[in-house]
Amino acid sequence: MILRVATFFLCQAAGGLAGWWLAGDRGAEAGMLLAGAGWFAFDLLRAGRLMRWLRQADPASAPAIGGLWGEIADRTRRALRSRDQQTLDAQMRLQEFLAAIQASPNGVVLLDPKGCIEWCNQTAADHFGVDAQRDVLQQIGNLVRDPGFAAYYAGNDYSQEILIQGRDSGPGRPMRISVHLHPYGQGRKLLLSRDITAVEQAERMRRDFVANVSHEIRTPLTVLAGFVETLQTLPLQEEERARYLALMAQQANRMQTLVSDLLTLSRLEGSPLPGPGEWTPVQALMAQCEQEARALGGVLDRAHELRFEAPPEREIAGSQTELLSAMSNLVTNAIRYTPAGGSIDVRWRSLPDGRAEFAVKDTGPGIAPEHISRLTERFYRVDRSRSRETGGTGLGLAIVKHVVQRHGGELKIDSVPGVGSTFAIVLPAGRLRATLKPHHAEPELPATAVQ
Repeated sequence: MILRVATFFLCQAAGGLAGWWLAGDRGAEAGMLLAGAGWFAFDLLRAGRLMRWLRQADPASAPAIGGLWGEIADRTRRALRSRDQQTLDAQMRLQEFLAAIQASPNGVVLLDPKGCIEWCNQTAADHFGVDAQRDVLQQIGNLVRDPGFAAYYAGNDYSQEILIQGRDSGPGRPMRISVHLHPYGQGRKLLLSRDITAVEQAERMRRDFVANVSHEIRTPLTVLAGFVETLQTLPLQEEERARYLALMAQQANRMQTLVSDLLTLSRLEGSPLPGPGEWTPVQALMAQCEQEARALGGVLDRAHELRFEAPPEREIAGSQTELLSAMSNLVTNAIRYTPAGGSIDVRWRSLPDGRAEFAVKDTGPGIAPEHISRLTERFYRVDRSRSRETGGTGLGLAIVKHVVQRHGGELKIDSVPGVGSTFAIVLPAGRLRATLKPHHAEPELPATAVQ
């Protein structure tokens, strides 16, 4: 400021001195006036440049002027750059915040005071069947037509969440959405949604599991209690007493088998995955599986043509106990459900991509297509009465599925009603290798009828 005033007076002094030199005293006055007017004109010119730049508000095009106006331009340029940087930082934080909400597994919808959508993530768009771009500023009530949601939104009581059907819900694949509104700000609302289909399915499976276990245990317990009461109250002949005791032993064995399978499932679900360090020869697994299968055939007194193909000299990494359990379950199921006179073929073969397949093919009654997807559910039976007659617990295929998944494999089921079924376990190439040391497998038994 001092420099500015000094410049003004210096300019006037120079103008007055020049006017006095040219025209005396009157010339000095005129020179001072002309010098002052020129100084103000030049100053206004610089101010005009500054004003034009301020109207543009572009820090990159700031005028190069000195003096007071130059300092104002420099300070303004720095303030504009700071403002732009703050705006950029705020936009980046906003984008990061929106990206975090976009990645949320729950749906998020921001509603204005009129109930119009200001923003929503893709999860919410999938839940409610809206378009995250097209439906902005649309009334949420016009887009979500569920009567329960309409009553919930209009009731202004948002202390509890409600459940509605999802957009993709259908008879074969129900979808349930939990919706909760949270008021905030000046009349705005935050709408949160989450897919609870899996939670409800798990809860339904838990209820079914408890009911099935109770039913499966209650039936043999009722039989045992009845026989015990009979033995305690009635004088029976030795033959009748022996028959009742045999039936009681059968029911006790059924309960023991059920408890054993339940413990096996619990152990599979709670134990760490089998590591790659334990290698088992495929020949040993197949030999033990064949031995158990032929023994079961003799117990059931059914004539089957049971054929086991000689496996290749391979080893598999994993739990020997689990693998044998899964393989044995498939073979024993085929024996239980194949009528007398049928055939059962068991084989192990290498696939072209390096994987291996253990397959059990039978000539049983077959399974209708609508049942195949549910066969690995616990206690699921196609024919409950026939399953109990054969002594099954309804947990065998559930155990097989868990074992296969724990070893990174796949369970395949192919069945044609009236023709037969093929159950196959496909194991990954990473768990297979050629036998390092030759193992002398037992000689293959000829295909004979199991008595």
